[in-house]
Amino acid sequence: MLNATTAEVLDTATRGETDPIIPAYVDYDAYVKEGGYKLLGDLRAGRISKEDILKTLDDSSLRGLGGAGFPTGRKWRAVLGEPGPRLMVVNADEGEPGTFKDRFYMLRDVHRLFEGMLIAAHVVDATDVYIYLRDEYPAALKLAPIEIAKLPPGGPTIHIRRGAGAYICGEESALLESIEGKRGLPRHKPPYPFQVGLFGRPTLINNLETLFWVRDIVEKGASWWTSHGRNGRHGLRSYSVSGRVKEPGVKLAPAGITIRELIHEYCGGMADGHNFYAYLPGGASGGILPASMDDIPLDFGTLEKYGCFIGSAAIVILSQQDSVRSAALNLMRFFEDESCGQCTPCRVGTQKAALLMQRPVWNRALLEELSQAMRDASICGLGQAASNPLTSVIKYFADEFKEAAE
Repeated sequence: MLNATTAEVLDTATRGETDPIIPAYVDYDAYVKEGGYKLLGDLRAGRISKEDILKTLDDSSLRGLGGAGFPTGRKWRAVLGEPGPRLMVVNADEGEPGTFKDRFYMLRDVHRLFEGMLIAAHVVDATDVYIYLRDEYPAALKLAPIEIAKLPPGGPTIHIRRGAGAYICGEESALLESIEGKRGLPRHKPPYPFQVGLFGRPTLINNLETLFWVRDIVEKGASWWTSHGRNGRHGLRSYSVSGRVKEPGVKLAPAGITIRELIHEYCGGMADGHNFYAYLPGGASGGILPASMDDIPLDFGTLEKYGCFIGSAAIVILSQQDSVRSAALNLMRFFEDESCGQCTPCRVGTQKAALLMQRPVWNRALLEELSQAMRDASICGLGQAASNPLTSVIKYFADEFKEAAE
């Protein structure tokens, strides 16, 4: 029998999904009042050219903020260089554990996203835009059609497609398969989506937050964006911070900030009774680093040499009360569950790794060999990055595991 607490939780979850509560947000009228859609109007009227937009994006070095970090201007140019008709997809699936920045922006300033989306669609001459929205975000699913109905006339046809909660559909080609009504299985590349994408057409795929910043960067200039940053990095990053800090949440901070700076300047320090022990710099697949490595700039290209990456900037803070070995096993079980099963290195590799990691004594040589095979032979990023937490623990936290005798 369910106890009262469990029943209340289930009742709240059910009501939240059937009748979600939309928080206060900037609606169409408020957005227009503050200058919204003027840039889009100028673009459509020819007062600003496509090349002006593209050059500003190039100069700003804005990169894809869904995790891949591909230069935005270059991606738009690549799609534009393919023969039409062209399509566009907004990736709002946000399936990386620990990431919630896209939901944060969509539920507070949705028209900034929509304007960036419509600007992108105009630049690449996309006839249709498909918003692939995470089904676990019921409030966003309720809000989106309400505000889409208010958009300025003209432009592409906008479609909303609900993601069914598969982690693999965050991978762009699996996302395309899902929109087409197929199983979410990654495609072999080449051809790439900008060449042969949705329904066989050249397709521009951008993360929600990437499009969110387009208007600000174009209106304020590339120098505004690049003026932010620390430790030799440029731009802003939205860090989704969770774990053992006093003030978790979405933290808009300079790109290149260190984890120590992020904790103390933006999160109010560590939670009471907790000492900083370790952190995940890039969500489930971004690896795990010890607190002693707290001076690494958190940005694209700064973590790879340590076997980690920033990804979508999902930061999880662990304390002395946590076990990184247990965390790595939990993550491997997650990848085992979320593997699409298409390729053997990922399907079998995650399963075998999880079994080996449950043993009281780890066979380091075998686990490292298995990890390398997964990285080398998996079709997509899931299998290629699934072992990052495991190899991080082996490399940086030797005190937490016993190694099998040679």
